[in-house]
Amino acid sequence: MGAVTLEICIDSVDGCEAAIAGGADRIELCGALSVGGLTPSAGLVALVVARAHAAGVRVHAMVRPRAGDFTYDRAERATAIADAQALIAAGVDGLVFGAVRDDAIDTPAMLAWLDAVRTARGDIDLTLHRAVDLLPDPVAAVDPALSLGFHRILTSGGATRAIDGVPTIRRMQARAGNRIVVMPGSGVKPGNVAELLAMTGAGEIHASASVAAAADDPRVTGLGFAGPGLARTDPATVRALRNAIDAGETSR
Repeated sequence: MGAVTLEICIDSVDGCEAAIAGGADRIELCGALSVGGLTPSAGLVALVVARAHAAGVRVHAMVRPRAGDFTYDRAERATAIADAQALIAAGVDGLVFGAVRDDAIDTPAMLAWLDAVRTARGDIDLTLHRAVDLLPDPVAAVDPALSLGFHRILTSGGATRAIDGVPTIRRMQARAGNRIVVMPGSGVKPGNVAELLAMTGAGEIHASASVAAAADDPRVTGLGFAGPGLARTDPATVRALRNAIDAGETSR
């Protein structure tokens, strides 16, 4: 297997610089990682795309119009389409999206979104995100993802941590073969990334590489301006992930 691609999810310019400094190959750009990531702001996209591209790092942007589940109504679907078109115009290299309904991929919603995306840019890189982890069996997402034309699936195998979802991730890999990338993510740390890669055979890995960032002023939390899960991307953790991945590849 060739070099493993390390994707780091970020939600700030500082996070972008930390990911680059630590050796990330690709950035997943989000807003509000404390709720799993939302569509990033236009200003953040412009700054991150410029910095990342100058460093030779690709940027894939999250398209998620709100926190919560991934069953979207008409207005939310329209928002996701408009956001995707704006992100493409801003120069991102890929988009990350997913919609589910009634324990299955929401194919009509996905097709409408993909039609609009491909009209804007036919060769855009596409990731089906962890909406698949809400399905009764994430393996069921592989065939629809293929037929819709996604390039990869980001998944924890339906578990809170990818390391605990290895049996499902392996079944997803078996179903996917070489037709689509299955990228483990969630709870990926320097101490478990080599084991996770060895157990799944994945060629791409997704991590936040974050450390807790507490609010200095207790009023910030008290007034509802910040909630649990506030964190920042840590360049040392990114580098430790990169080193653990590279060491694991060398040992194989």
